[in-house]
Amino acid sequence: MTSAVRKKIGFLSFGHWRNVAGSQTRTAADALLQTIELAEAAEDLGVDGAFVRVHHYERQLASPFPLLAAIAARTRRIEMGTGVIDMRYENPLYLAEEAAATDLISGGRLQLGVSRGSPETALNGAYAFGYVPPEGESAADLARAKTKIFLEAIAGAAVARTDPARTGGVSGGLAIQPQSPGLRSRIWWGAGTRQTAQWAAAEGMNLQSSTLLSEDTGVPFDQLQAEQIALYRAAFAEAGHSFTPRVSVSRSVLPITEEIDRIYFGDQEQEDQIGLLEGVRSRFGRTYAGEPDQIATELAADEAVRAADTVLFTVPNQLGVAYNARILETIVKHIAPAIGWQPPA
Repeated sequence: MTSAVRKKIGFLSFGHWRNVAGSQTRTAADALLQTIELAEAAEDLGVDGAFVRVHHYERQLASPFPLLAAIAARTRRIEMGTGVIDMRYENPLYLAEEAAATDLISGGRLQLGVSRGSPETALNGAYAFGYVPPEGESAADLARAKTKIFLEAIAGAAVARTDPARTGGVSGGLAIQPQSPGLRSRIWWGAGTRQTAQWAAAEGMNLQSSTLLSEDTGVPFDQLQAEQIALYRAAFAEAGHSFTPRVSVSRSVLPITEEIDRIYFGDQEQEDQIGLLEGVRSRFGRTYAGEPDQIATELAADEAVRAADTVLFTVPNQLGVAYNARILETIVKHIAPAIGWQPPA
């Protein structure tokens, strides 16, 4: 089942920086400023979205809201979002304030992806931020509980009480401020299993289907992901929410149009990868590298790409803005039309 929403495309940056030979992002400042510049270039090309990964304790993007607000201030049309914010690390009410303020700056263009996070180098990294699961609960339980508080807060629920001593004896509820109308329907959950996708549907969130599914049934990655999407849409319809949900998938697409591309990406592994992740047999999506026409044909046959309404293309951000803008231009002109995308009006 496909979506009635217009097919959109965006880029997804991991925001790496390293002071090594060949890197165009030697510092955190380079990674941040170049992400803003790439968002501007992407908007000029007709790309619909600029998304960033969020990782703590790594030389990657970690605090997304200053970056997203800067993108919002420098662009007019493009969506900006995350894929994803790890809720284990978040104060849900402060997150609600930051998200609403950023959404207002953007004029309602924020598409905020949240989740329970991904494997990381830190051991119990969120504990250092002051967030420890209650006795008998897991980190995933804590992330989901925080997400529910966050969703209620951005929807305008009272999360605190007035002080009668300061309000003439009147006691009432207080919502976080600011509020940004419509933001509640633009929250996404990053799901790595079919079960978590159905949970996201029940909670009324859009779906960001992970490039790493922590389950493996033996079918190719795109088919497993398409099954997850179908289960999600069925659960969303059953829950009876008041808006049409969106679904995104991300793909590593590396078109080869010049010799430098062949040097960088000519020997990329192009099959699904299967391995153990935290003791669970998991399936990882493949990389699409090659001539643009070949990639277009292969992506058009990708069952999850066909089922999703939003496709995010990961970019090798350390190669710089000009290089990545050229990749996006090739995708816009020669690849995205094959999957049903059309430039925005």
